[in-house]
Amino acid sequence: MSQATSPLDGKVALVMGASRGIGAEIARAYAAAGAGVVLAARDEQALNAVADDIERTGGHAIAVRTDVTSEADVAAAVRVAVDEFGRLDVACNNAAGGAPPTPLAELELADFERSVSTNLVGGFLALKYEIAAMLENDGPVRGAIVNISSTAGLEGVANLAGYSATKHALIGLTKVAALDYAERGIRVNAVAPGPILTHHLERAGEKYQRMAADAMPMRRIGHPAEVADAVVWLCSRESSFVTGTTILIDGGKMAGTPTFSAKAREMAA
Repeated sequence: MSQATSPLDGKVALVMGASRGIGAEIARAYAAAGAGVVLAARDEQALNAVADDIERTGGHAIAVRTDVTSEADVAAAVRVAVDEFGRLDVACNNAAGGAPPTPLAELELADFERSVSTNLVGGFLALKYEIAAMLENDGPVRGAIVNISSTAGLEGVANLAGYSATKHALIGLTKVAALDYAERGIRVNAVAPGPILTHHLERAGEKYQRMAADAMPMRRIGHPAEVADAVVWLCSRESSFVTGTTILIDGGKMAGTPTFSAKAREMAA
């Protein structure tokens, strides 16, 4: 197959937080792009289901139960990629967590610390071990990593102190890693999705999905595959001069204030 149809042909990929939603779709997209994939997450049953799905469609996937807050677990997941496939070329760090929406002064310290452990410490540990593995690769191009942040990492979101703060910090971590390893052939970028139709939004129901869609300039919510497509591009040679940046996948949400829709103008009249 050509580079255009298999941008990651022969590569080895790792996805942290691959058991469902955006992470699972990224794992499928990596496999469809030609990569062998290691899937890491805490939910072993869900993780195995994604790996089985990839195998059924002709891909190659290995599931590794991983808690991203555990240094030993993260190191072990990276080691599986190297031991089973011989190297690590690309990675996506998608694992995330946070407390239910809560005003800051009512947020328990334990809940805030849980966001820090999963979203920030987990991101740091993943980068630390992924980069170390990629530095073992030969040649001037050694690897590419994508961190999954959020539009909540670029603007404050009421009642999401832990989530928003750590997603902001993850973008800062992305920039530092990009600068530290640009000369050594490793690119590090982030994507910041807006409202995406994952299991959380599906569970919220049609009313909240419609509200989220109406708040977007494009008047719709995004889909996990749209995030996955951007991640694959950021890990391919087609983005070879891109590092240290954050790509928005938000239907124009962060561009500014959209014009009123015809429906909104009618309601305001």
